[in-house]
Order: sequence, then structure tokens, then C-alpha cells
Amino acid sequence: MATRGAERTHLTSGGGHEGFLRHRRFRWLKVALLLSLAAALVYAIVDVQPRHNGGSWYGYTLGTIGALLILWLTMLGLRKRAMTRGRWSLKAWTSAHVYLGLSLIVIATLHSGFQFGLNVHTLAYGLMMLVILSGIYGIAVYSTLPDELSDNRAELTRPQMIDAVQKIDRQLQVAAQPLSVDDTAIVRLSLSEDPFRGGLIRRLSGSYPNCRNALALRDMRKRLVTATGEDSEAIANVVQLFERKSAALARIRKHIRIKALLEVWLYVHVPVTFATIAALIAHIVSVFFYW
Repeated sequence: MATRGAERTHLTSGGGHEGFLRHRRFRWLKVALLLSLAAALVYAIVDVQPRHNGGSWYGYTLGTIGALLILWLTMLGLRKRAMTRGRWSLKAWTSAHVYLGLSLIVIATLHSGFQFGLNVHTLAYGLMMLVILSGIYGIAVYSTLPDELSDNRAELTRPQMIDAVQKIDRQLQVAAQPLSVDDTAIVRLSLSEDPFRGGLIRRLSGSYPNCRNALALRDMRKRLVTATGEDSEAIANVVQLFERKSAALARIRKHIRIKALLEVWLYVHVPVTFATIAALIAHIVSVFFYW
């Protein structure tokens, strides 16, 4: 159940900086592995009749541990507000959050005794697994994509990338003056392009098949083939500007795509975490009051 909690330096270990995954030589990974191994060994040794289930003493024990872990894991959002060092620094807390969150896969599964069905108990388990999977995705993207985002920006800020497109548009307006009415309409098509147009799927995929600048570039290249004299020179100038604009738009859209990939998991992780807590409460209430 990882969150965006830490800065990029907490997520990686480059440049001599110890990231939270390697914190204290993987201290919390070792703790999580020991906890999972102990749970698995007891599961294998203890004889529960007629079979392992959440209602046995072993099931109740793991269920209690799992429930307390889930509640503790949700505290990372509050913990981020208090920047401290030492044993319970934000980095240490995040490391424990990740590895103990992963240990829930073993603890919750053994708690269930591998008994699943169409009920609130399986719902709580499924929601928990979705939170964990989204957290794994978050760790993966925050460990790799920030470098790609930085390389794409090439030391440009987002306003500077937008300004580059706007400068090309102003140049296009000047370059279009000697063109014919039909050719000017093609330029206006490019000028109407909004680099931020498109929904979540467009942002995540980075694919803009109906990009107006791309369509204008295609049409103007066709015009260049048959153009002659001064028209050919003017159209060639516009084609060059269209190509520069395509490169500038590609940079912006890649920036948008990476940002979307970095943030989209939170739209699953956070709300599903609250849904998991609600299902967990329903699971506990149903066990103690209706069983």
C-alpha cells in the first residue's frame, strides 16, 4: 500500500542517496519476510478442523494482525506532514509501509484459509489486493519515470514548453500572409490545435491521431509537391514551422503522459483504501454479530 508520500529521493538510491526501498539495508523487507514466513509455518504446522478458516483461533490471530496493519498503513498520509529524522523518519515509515503492506498478501490470504466467495469477506480481500497492486504500480513508476520526465523537459519548465509553441504560432501567422486563401485555412487549422485537448486515455497513451497540426502538416506537404515559384518558398517555410511545432507538441504531450502515469494510480490507491476500510469494518461486524 505505497503512496506518493516521499520525494523522488526517497524512492531511488542514485547518487549515493539511500532510497526508502533500501532503508537500513532492507530492514523492513526482512521484518516483512520474517512475519510472512512465521505465518506460513504456523499455518503448515497447526491442525485446524475441519480446515483452516478465518473463524479459528489462528484465523482470528492473523485477522487481527492484518486489520491493525491496514489501519496503520493508512496513517502514512498523516505521517507525511511531520518531517522528522531517526528511527521513525518519513523514509523509515515509508519503507515499513511498503514492505508490511506487501506482507498483507500472505497474512490476509492465510487468514482466509483460501476460502473465497460472493460475500463481504472476499470483497474486503479483493479491495485490499487492489490497493496493494496499485501501490506496487506507484513504486514502479516513481522509481523510473522521473528521470524520463527530466530528460524530456531538457531543462525547460512547463510554461517555457508552452511558450515555445506559442512563438511558433506567431511565426506561422506571419508566414501565412503571402499564402492563398486555401493554404491560409490549413495554417488556421494548425493554429486551432490545443496541446492539452483530450481525456485521460489520450494523456496516458500519448496518442493524438486527430492532431490538427499533424493534419495541417500532411496537407501542406501535399501542396508543396505541386507548388512553384514564390508559392513553393512560402509553403516550404510553413512546412518547416509545422515540423518544429510537431516536435514542440510532442515534448509537451510526452510531459503530460509521464505526469499522468505518475499520478493516475492515486485515483485508484486512495479511494480504494477507504473502500477497503469500509469493507473491513463490515467484515468484522458480520463476523462478530452474525456468525
